[in-house]
Amino acid sequence: MDTESMLQVLDARRSVPSKQLAEPGPDHVTLHRMLASAVRVPDHGKLVPFRFIHIHGDARHALGDQLAARTRALDPDAPDAAVEKDRGRFSSAPDIITVVARLTPGHKVPEQEQLLTAGSVCFALLQAAQAFGFGAQWLTGWMAYDAQVAQSLGLAPGEKIVGFIHIGTPRLEAPERERPDPATLLTEWMPDA
Repeated sequence: MDTESMLQVLDARRSVPSKQLAEPGPDHVTLHRMLASAVRVPDHGKLVPFRFIHIHGDARHALGDQLAARTRALDPDAPDAAVEKDRGRFSSAPDIITVVARLTPGHKVPEQEQLLTAGSVCFALLQAAQAFGFGAQWLTGWMAYDAQVAQSLGLAPGEKIVGFIHIGTPRLEAPERERPDPATLLTEWMPDA
């Protein structure tokens, strides 16, 4: 693939809202191929500071029921609409890959670098999903930071949810949105004379 073609692939990346993702999702072989590409990220120290949790099928609805119950527990006066929104968060996309950061405190590689590696996996997985013709969206939300949700998903101490990557067949073409002009973000550093 020539340079321009590769850049066009990168430039074509779009997030498809999770509510607009439907069956079919990737089959087992395709999903594993996507993950094989996603793990090819910078990883100082070769720590592999990430792992995956696959949520699909009826597990999506079970997790939604748990989120609804947790919403009610956190706020007994939460409007029914908010509870139902949380119940449905994982019901549209056929596959959700939870990317979990496995941080090693006190290692010579700072925890922030480990976390950035896990975040890079999320982005690479979005690219891999799009390469296979799927739509994908990287989401977090309150549930990514909730200790009870983490426990329910089997996270160990020191692990953190970095993202829920929703993957499926897009029901609409994701619109382009305005992107920043890199020239307005770039500065030149010069040493003091």
